[in-house]
This record gives sequence, structure tokens and C-alpha cells, in this order.
Amino acid sequence: MTPFSAPLLAIPFPDIDPVIFQVGPLAIRWYSLAYIVGIVLGWLYTRRLVRNERLWGGRAAPVTAADLDDFLLWATIAIVVGGRLGYVLFYDLAYYLSDPAAILATWHGGMSFHGGLVGMAIAMIAFARKRGIPMWSLIDIVSAVVPIGLFFGRIANFINGELWGRIADVPWAVAFPGAGPFPRHPSQLYEAALEGIVLWLVLRFCTHGRLKLRYPRFVTGVFIGGYGAARIFVEFFREPDQHLGYLLGGWMTMGMILSLPMVILGIALALSARLSPATEE
Repeated sequence: MTPFSAPLLAIPFPDIDPVIFQVGPLAIRWYSLAYIVGIVLGWLYTRRLVRNERLWGGRAAPVTAADLDDFLLWATIAIVVGGRLGYVLFYDLAYYLSDPAAILATWHGGMSFHGGLVGMAIAMIAFARKRGIPMWSLIDIVSAVVPIGLFFGRIANFINGELWGRIADVPWAVAFPGAGPFPRHPSQLYEAALEGIVLWLVLRFCTHGRLKLRYPRFVTGVFIGGYGAARIFVEFFREPDQHLGYLLGGWMTMGMILSLPMVILGIALALSARLSPATEE
């Protein structure tokens, strides 16, 4: 988009301190709280899914609440480590090679959903094999709750004033600190709505309305494909990372490139799903 010649009327960025409170060197930040709340609420929701036998065709779920309790630590480590390493590798490897200590500074932001997804996939496969539970059933259950974490994560991005959108003249445009004088799309809120609320409602319809947890891989396919489609759409409003800019064709972004295979994989998983006992793989 061609830059405007003068700043437009914009909604002032809310003056929210990224640090909720601080006691000595210990600081509690909205970014960290978002991850904690998302993980805890997601864990509580998974427990409801496995305890509802109606969702599993009137039989007990092949994954128990105790399994999910034990997997919580695995999931937390996978999200944090995978998300951070994914950002380092996909978005700013040169910078972190020059300053490796900065990799640990997660409170400044810089988490990749795609990296977190890879970390979670590895953790779920390893945990399912270790416990002898159906792998796809575990992945389907987790997939159904991921939008909860995505919602809180995107809200935290907005509070941090990071990952803002492109210059815009819409009435709800926001002037972000550090993004120049021009109002921009609050793309973090677009992502919170699409990747969080809308995608969760779609998955809720699949699990509770259509009882698709009985179809191994279906819920996972809808989640992966739905996230990829939502992310590609929002990328048209989101400012690409400055050090990467636009890539293939001069208009694609790294987010689009990483999300396109997700759409293809998601469709393939959903189409290949079959009606079978949830204990089968």
C-alpha cells in the first residue's frame, strides 16, 4: 500500500503496561499470563471432552483425564521450546546467531505458532507411544482446544504492541507505538477473532454437533486447514517482518508460505478420516 501523505485519524493505542506487576526482579507480564491462561483453560477443556462419552459414540474415550494431566507438562515445554525455536529459525536466525543469549528473552515476544505446532506434534507422538494410547485420538483432542491458546496469545501480541497490521484508513485503525505515525490494521485482533473464536466454534461444531471425534484425524484436519486459511487471510492485513519483507512474487509473506502447506495437509487429513472405533489407529 502506498504510504499516506499525512497521518489519518486513528484510535490511540491503549496505554497498557506489558508488566502486570513486579516484585523485585520478578515481573509478571501479560505475554506470560496469556500462555498460562491458554494452557490451563485448554487442559480443562480437554478433560471435558474425554469425559463426555456421547462424543465418542457412547463409549469411554481412548484417552483418559489422567493421561491429559500427565501430558500437560509435555505440552507446556513443547509450546514454549517449539514456538521460540521456530521463531528463531523461520524469522530471524541471523540476529540470534549474533546474540544467542537473546533466544531466552521470550518476554520480549517472538514466538512462532508454526514452531510450536511442530513441537506439539513431536510431544504428542512421543507421549502417545510412551503411554500406549491412540495417537490420532490424542492429537484430535488437543487440536480441538488450541484456538483457546491462540486467542489469548494474539491478545497478548496486541497488548505488547507487536505484529501490527499494514497502514489502513478503516475507522478502527490503531496508531501503534513504534510503528510510525500512520494508523494500521489491528491485525492481532483479527487473528484473535479468526484463529481463536471462529476456529474454536467450528471445531466445537465438529466435536459436539457432528461427533467427529469418532473419525480419527478429522478434527485435526479441520484445525490445521482452518488455521492455515485464517492465517493466510490475515497476512493480507498484517505488516510483514521488517527484516524479511515480501518474499515470493513480491507479495507473499513468510506466514503465507508456512501456512499454505497446512491448508493442503488439513484437507488431506479431513478427507482421509474414516468412521472407526476411536481406539483404532
